Amino acid sequence: MFVSRPFQPDCRHCPRLAQHLDQIKIDHPDYHARPVASFGDLPAKLLIVGLAPGLHGANRTGRPFTGDYAGILLYKTLYKFGFASHYESLAADDALRLIDCRITNAVKCLPPANKPLPAEIRQCNPFLAAELNDFAKNGGQAVLALGTVAHQAVLMALKCRNADFPFSHGAIHSIPVGLRLYDSYHCSRYNTQTRRLTETMFEQIFDKICRDTAAVNPPSSPPSAK
Repeated sequence: MFVSRPFQPDCRHCPRLAQHLDQIKIDHPDYHARPVASFGDLPAKLLIVGLAPGLHGANRTGRPFTGDYAGILLYKTLYKFGFASHYESLAADDALRLIDCRITNAVKCLPPANKPLPAEIRQCNPFLAAELNDFAKNGGQAVLALGTVAHQAVLMALKCRNADFPFSHGAIHSIPVGLRLYDSYHCSRYNTQTRRLTETMFEQIFDKICRDTAAVNPPSSPPSAK
């Protein structure tokens, strides 16, 4: 089922991405500017799959959705539903912990204009396949795809046809190895500011996941969260 490859922190299989990261490192010497590893421990009930590291977020900090706008709604929601120890993620060493949750990306390197090429998604897919394999073996239940690219990358890793599992915000698919795939629009600045994805819409997805997986109870609302 899986054509997998363990994560390689110094991977340079995609020439365009490798060259782009080399230039980013010149422009921003203090940035991570390398492939970004997954965040969170196994076993976990929930695996979240994003698109790729953001320029001033994960590409800077070295941790998915940390330090940029896209992480604001994600970590606030994770905290509200008991999947994170804090409602804010600012730096890779900020002591925030994930609880029964793990976060990864379809593409592990920052792509120019945040748009990976189809060949780059395919090249990186064995890393995601390995992630899904480990997740399933350790009792994982729910995979949350943030956006169409992440959704299709999960299906590619599982050798599933896109036509059999069409992306739609709020959709739930039963996929191989006993997992459920949940679809959501990406929590990007564009989607949240244009109200394509609202806080309520995003929380409804997590409410479904918690009901289906009997996940942890949510903690108190974050104090003065912005």
